[in-house]
Amino acid sequence: MAETAKILNPSKKVIIPDLEAGCSLADSCPPREFKAFKERYPDHIVISYINCSAEIKALSDIICTSSNAVKIVESIPTNQKIIFAPDKNLGNYVNHMTGRNMVLWNGSCEVHDIISTEAVINLKNEHPDAKLIAHPECKAIILEMADFIGSTTSLLNFSQTDSSKKFIVATETGILHAMKKASPDKEFLIVPTDETCSCNDCPFMKKNTLEKIYLALKDEKPEILLDENLIEKAKKPILRMLELSK
Repeated sequence: MAETAKILNPSKKVIIPDLEAGCSLADSCPPREFKAFKERYPDHIVISYINCSAEIKALSDIICTSSNAVKIVESIPTNQKIIFAPDKNLGNYVNHMTGRNMVLWNGSCEVHDIISTEAVINLKNEHPDAKLIAHPECKAIILEMADFIGSTTSLLNFSQTDSSKKFIVATETGILHAMKKASPDKEFLIVPTDETCSCNDCPFMKKNTLEKIYLALKDEKPEILLDENLIEKAKKPILRMLELSK
């Protein structure tokens, strides 16, 4: 996301608390391998989820977010073949919602992909009054059981406006604080990833500690620096998304 900020604001300084605070989903789509994959489908356009590297954006025709992915795909003529990258779970969800048959790159977010199906079933059995809300980066079997599927913002909004007083949450744990703050009278149960862990923390997000944030603001570094040519190529599919989202 820091790269995306720099791509859209090349004249501004973009800093990040820890340069190693990357993304397992972005890492699952190496640019060289994806370029070769893309060349196997010359009649396809590429729609990529925004949680990808600048290099993958530069190889894409349109970028999407989890909240507008369905809308973006539906805006493309049905006779136009599509490659969707890098998240196979989000792509599978969009295929299901749109009736398309996009070619999916085999990437995923490690936090969402390892959420335990058995744990979800157990929680639903233990808390029949709770609604299961899930991010579309989860596996299809989890989404099939969900009462509501949506982006991080959509999940937060749904938890505030829905009449239910208890929610089973299938996404990264960072959302829980905002949910509890917005709805202190409601109960939120995070889905464990396995029998030994009761949380799905993103190890990359958690690298951005308060101390590192303070030092980044104080010293204005580490700074995100990108090649100008890469910025120009990566910006085009982002602007295309913004046009289609109007």
